Amino acid sequence: MKRLTAWVAGVCTAVLCAALTAALPHQAAAATLTEVTGFGANPGNLRMHVYAPDNRPARPAIVLAMHGCGGSGPGLYSGSEFASLADRYGFVVVYPSASKKGNCFDSWSAESHVRGGGSDPVSLMSMITYTLERFGGDAGRVFVTGTSAGGMETNIMLGNYPDVFKAGAVFMGVPHSCFANEADYIPSPGASDCASGRVSRTPQQWGDLVRAAYPGYTGARPRVQLWHGTNDTLVYYATLQQQIDQWTNVFGLSQTPTSTDTPQANWNRRRYADSTGTVKVEAYGIQGAGHSLPSSGMAAAAIQFFGLTDSGPTSTPTPPTGACRVTYTPSTWNNGFTAAVTIANTGPADVNGWTLTWAWPGNQRITNAWNATATQQGAQVTARNAPYNATVAAGAAVTFGFQATYSGTNTAPAQFALNGTACSPAA
Repeated sequence: MKRLTAWVAGVCTAVLCAALTAALPHQAAAATLTEVTGFGANPGNLRMHVYAPDNRPARPAIVLAMHGCGGSGPGLYSGSEFASLADRYGFVVVYPSASKKGNCFDSWSAESHVRGGGSDPVSLMSMITYTLERFGGDAGRVFVTGTSAGGMETNIMLGNYPDVFKAGAVFMGVPHSCFANEADYIPSPGASDCASGRVSRTPQQWGDLVRAAYPGYTGARPRVQLWHGTNDTLVYYATLQQQIDQWTNVFGLSQTPTSTDTPQANWNRRRYADSTGTVKVEAYGIQGAGHSLPSSGMAAAAIQFFGLTDSGPTSTPTPPTGACRVTYTPSTWNNGFTAAVTIANTGPADVNGWTLTWAWPGNQRITNAWNATATQQGAQVTARNAPYNATVAAGAAVTFGFQATYSGTNTAPAQFALNGTACSPAA
């Protein structure tokens, strides 16, 4: 095709060239990182770049992704997995660039600690407003994440604008309003009381700092995911517990996790769920990691926590055209159990994207799952495919599993539904 195009350009007459060139197949231009100027009020003097994948839904989710000190928005774009995940799941990513103290986002000034106070948070909100309008974004699916100084700013944005963000993922951050002033913001090991974890506050006091960012706010709060390496000598690991204390207090939760597990080697996860079983705070301690997050797979885990992996723009679930069969195999001990669930497609057509639902007959509650994303509201459970097992070919099957707790009798579900179609358990 390149040779044909070159021949057309080199030997044809003007009239013939126009006709031939019009007949050549055209490749669609790939999405690129684009700088935006004039996006609104910008007291923080930030720069803005946006990545909007070509394949996205009419009302895409928006993710604000912030770099660490010394970095830039384009640097985070090229050095992280968020853009490739945006291609897969169809959300728009906003990459701001900081301008203060060696390109650090402002999480130290009094202006940054309150809603509408000025400085970087107001600039970031201008970017969100612009992106929602420019791309027809879904205002109910706006998320924020960041690493180091960007993680610190993530906590700031979650506290200042809880009505804007649905959830956030903080990599190597510190609590909201941890820095007392600019003098305490010193990017060198052990020099900062805040970054070294030497600020001593109770969970109530940490929570009060978030509540003071938007006084009188009583609405829903965004869910929070926290990441930190145990060997971080720049922003010390002790700050992870301070962030846990802060956000669990904001949600009115105990500082004792409702579940703990190791989803991957060296990833020690603590979850803090409310009375309905919804995880409000999730914290990862990465054994042996220094000041180097996110590493491979962590951005995907953050996007999954946001709920953006449930279905992408090219994976709309299709109902089975024939019968389906579910094999449910539990392994029970004391007050806990695991279960393997196999979905067999016995119909004549492939199932592209699957959602399996059921209701517990007792008080069973799922704590974690593998090969699927499982959520629970009351007794109702929804399990959705992982990115790598979305298709169940005709005559084929897919298996996922989960761990759960119970008390009393661990009775199996009586009925399942695959993409809304009843699917009885195998005998």
